[in-house]
Amino acid sequence: MTRKNLLRISLLCTFSIGTFFSAQAQIELKSKVVDFLTYAPIENASVYVKNTMIGTISNADGNFSLTVPRTLVNDTLIISSIGYKSFKATVGEFEESMDIFLEEDIASLDEVLVVAETRPKTGNEIVLRAIEELPDNLPEEPYLQKGFLRHKERNKRQFKWLIESALTLYDSSYASGAEDNLKINVDEIRKSYDLRDVDSLFSYSAYLKYLGNDLDLRSKKLDRDTIETASLIEAIKWNDRRINGLDQLFKGKLNLVRNANVSRALLGKDVLETHQFTLDTILVENDRKLYKIKIDKSQEYIGLNTPGVYNEGFEAEGWIYIFWDNFAIKKVEYELVAASQAQRRRSKSLFDTLVNHKLVMTYREYDDKMYPSYIYYETPKLVKVGDRSSDQPKDERALKSAREEQFYYTVQEILFTEIVRDSSEVIRARQQDWSADIFSSRPYNAQFWKNYNVLLESEEEEKLIQDLTRRATLFKE
Repeated sequence: MTRKNLLRISLLCTFSIGTFFSAQAQIELKSKVVDFLTYAPIENASVYVKNTMIGTISNADGNFSLTVPRTLVNDTLIISSIGYKSFKATVGEFEESMDIFLEEDIASLDEVLVVAETRPKTGNEIVLRAIEELPDNLPEEPYLQKGFLRHKERNKRQFKWLIESALTLYDSSYASGAEDNLKINVDEIRKSYDLRDVDSLFSYSAYLKYLGNDLDLRSKKLDRDTIETASLIEAIKWNDRRINGLDQLFKGKLNLVRNANVSRALLGKDVLETHQFTLDTILVENDRKLYKIKIDKSQEYIGLNTPGVYNEGFEAEGWIYIFWDNFAIKKVEYELVAASQAQRRRSKSLFDTLVNHKLVMTYREYDDKMYPSYIYYETPKLVKVGDRSSDQPKDERALKSAREEQFYYTVQEILFTEIVRDSSEVIRARQQDWSADIFSSRPYNAQFWKNYNVLLESEEEEKLIQDLTRRATLFKE
């Protein structure tokens, strides 16, 4: 046998052994989280290993799957949800054959307010105090976070496109502005399916106008058969980046907490001009009290100042959850609803909804600082599907069916599962080339994904994903 063949066998054996030990070094935990009284599944319950950022959330069916290094077998697994008592067990003793039942846990609002006489008492006062405490509660030093992105576009019947990828986030600290001090890199791609072929003519016409074409380029005058697929793909990518790109999400106004210190921030110093906050009740999570505060409109409309897009004339709705002890923001559920006459007409006509932006941001405490753990962002998408003319069928069932086909929305979900704060590793990572391009073509890395924590699909999502993989035509990796 030649030296070359011996070396080849040696390398293959080394790879196989490495794969074996990698698999053996991990523990996969699976179960379902349900309400103790109603038996209803609890969605978005936090599942994590104490004193780490290793974690996930339960899906719409209450199910979760979490891969944990075997070195943490004696550490504590915590399953918690705001308003419920937490479940705790050591990783090695976790019994996945049984559902996890969580009991409701609500503190007394009157008791907290009476005891806390020197503390802020109104919703406005509590939120202003939380904003004031952000420099102490958010990271002060540069760090990296590893995460998983699921980016999809869908209507009520089917997915139109889907991309899943592994991400690295770099943030220099809360004290620095996000524009120049926050970076996102797409590390690996797991799935990439796209069916936005004819439906993306709106994007194509907007793209040509962006390039300076002065012709009358309304999408209804375009013929898909005359457009090269490569050109259409470029238009789709351009439109996705400018409206729903990762840079927009992390560096823009909708990164409410992280970017509260930038000019004209939504949760900035003038927050009460565009928002009002009302204390609703006191909840408990993992033995800590939280203020549950309602977000409502104020005297001025909200705008996002998005270049090339009319993103103005909104009012805010939602909830914000703030820890009672240190005023750290735990979770924000935030919607921007069309309020001005112009925005209401636009939103209802183009999207069949007044909710233009829906955001959920959850944070987890690690070494006394709050780091993002889960982000959900949903926004309606303008596509050309179905008949929107005045001769639409008037039958209610047919009309509902047409609406379900016509109107699409984009969803970005990001799960953060690992944090790196070692300064040498952070510096080394910063010196690499960074790209937030989720469309970059690369081969599937099975070994990488084998033990990488991802968001578990719900039963509905799994069916829609399988359907999309069969139908995808535009580009497919």
